[in-house]
Amino acid sequence: MSYGAAPAVQQAVFQRLSTWPALDGVATYDAVPPNATGTFVLIGPEEARDQSDKTGAGAEHQLIISVITDATGFLSIKTIAADISDALIDAPLVLFRGSLVNLSFLRASARRIEEGETRRIDLTFRARVQL
Repeated sequence: MSYGAAPAVQQAVFQRLSTWPALDGVATYDAVPPNATGTFVLIGPEEARDQSDKTGAGAEHQLIISVITDATGFLSIKTIAADISDALIDAPLVLFRGSLVNLSFLRASARRIEEGETRRIDLTFRARVQL
């Protein structure tokens, strides 16, 4: 197993989300910006598992993409979360290391954080990579 494709997966996901027309005007980060306000997308934690077999090395990356807002209600970020799903599910991402076999949606969780003043949706995607 190798974690070697992790930077390539993150870069490709970032590129896809940053250029997806429906997400125009929504900033995408890989770290929460200082004094963050408004609505933004955060490429967050990831878990990787070996998926090597007799045909070669591979890995499964489960990555969490979050939509965070201080706006009231969930509708606006549910719309953004749906746009993220549209952008990523079965996306033909090109990796600088390895090749993407499949990118699929696993689950989502919507909740209030910071005493209910902030809303957050965590989307978990599975990227299968051949190395």
